[in-house]
Amino acid sequence: MFQNSITRLFQIELPIIQAGMIWASGWRLASAVSEAGGLGIIGSGSMYPEVLKDHIQKCKAATSKPFAVNVPMLYPNLQEHIRTIIEEKVPIVFTSAGNPKTLTAQLKSHGIVVVHVVSSARFAVKAQEAGCDAVVAEGFEAGGHNGREETATMVLIPSVMKAVDIPVIAAGGIATGRQMLAAMVLGAKGVQIGSRFVASAEASCHLSFKQAVINSQEGDTKLMLKQLTPVRLLKNQFFSEVEQAEESGASKEELTTLLGRGRAKRGMFEGDMEAGELEIGQVSALLDDIIPAATITHNIWKEFNEAMINPLGE
Repeated sequence: MFQNSITRLFQIELPIIQAGMIWASGWRLASAVSEAGGLGIIGSGSMYPEVLKDHIQKCKAATSKPFAVNVPMLYPNLQEHIRTIIEEKVPIVFTSAGNPKTLTAQLKSHGIVVVHVVSSARFAVKAQEAGCDAVVAEGFEAGGHNGREETATMVLIPSVMKAVDIPVIAAGGIATGRQMLAAMVLGAKGVQIGSRFVASAEASCHLSFKQAVINSQEGDTKLMLKQLTPVRLLKNQFFSEVEQAEESGASKEELTTLLGRGRAKRGMFEGDMEAGELEIGQVSALLDDIIPAATITHNIWKEFNEAMINPLGE
C-alpha cells in the first residue's frame, strides 16, 4: 500500500484529491472518489446551508471512508456552513479564497484537519502560521477562482516547498498520472484534480457543460475578472462580454453588474452555454470523455505507477 504524509493525514489509500468545485462536487462525486481510494470533496460554495447538510449526510451514507468539504470564504452562509460541518463531524475541511486565520483555529478545536488553498509561497507561509495541516498550491492553469500572481504549477510547487514545512498538495493543470508524477517529483505529496472530475458521470454539473469541457481545445480558456476575483473561464458569449468590458476600462462596479447573480449556476448547473459563466481549467483541452469517477481515479493511479517505472516513456 502507498503511504506518505498526505495519505496518513487524511487516512486514505491514494494521494489523489478531487477538488471541491461549485455546481459539480456534490455527494455523489465525493463519495465515489473516496470509495475509489482518494479523497472526495463536497463543494459548499454553491450550496445553501440546508443543502450542504443534506449532501454531507448522503455522503456519509454512501461511503464509510474519509471525505472533506471545501469552504470558499468569499461566499455567504460561511458560519452556517461551519456549524453544519462541526455538527456533522466532517473530518477534513479545505478552505480557500480568504485568510486562513479566519477558520483554522475554530475547526482544529473540533479535531478537524484543515487544508488551505494558496496561489503563492507568501500565502502558504500564512497558512502554516495559522496552523493549517497542509496546503494546496494551485497554479495559474487551474479553473475557477485563481491567484493574481499567475504563477504556473511547475514554478509554484518548488517555491511553496521551499517556504513551508507542512505537506504540499499540487493543483492546476493536472489530469493524468504522468502529470501527477511530475508534481510529486517536484515535492508535492499529493494532487488535487478538478477539471478531470468535472467530466465524470457523478459530477452534478449539467451534461451540456461536461460536453463543452471535453470539446474544448487549447486556448479555449482564459483568466478573467482580475479586478474582482480572478477566475478562469471557458470562452463563450458571456466571456466575450467580460472581455469587451475589461478592454473598454470597465470599473469594478460595472463588472460586478455584468456578472450579476447566479451567472455560474446558469452556465455550469443549468446548462446555458452562452450566457452562463463556465469555470474550467486549461487541462480541459486534454479531456475527451465523460466516465465514472472511480475509473478516473484508477486510471490516474495506474498511469502514475507506469510512469514511475518508465518515466521517459521509451
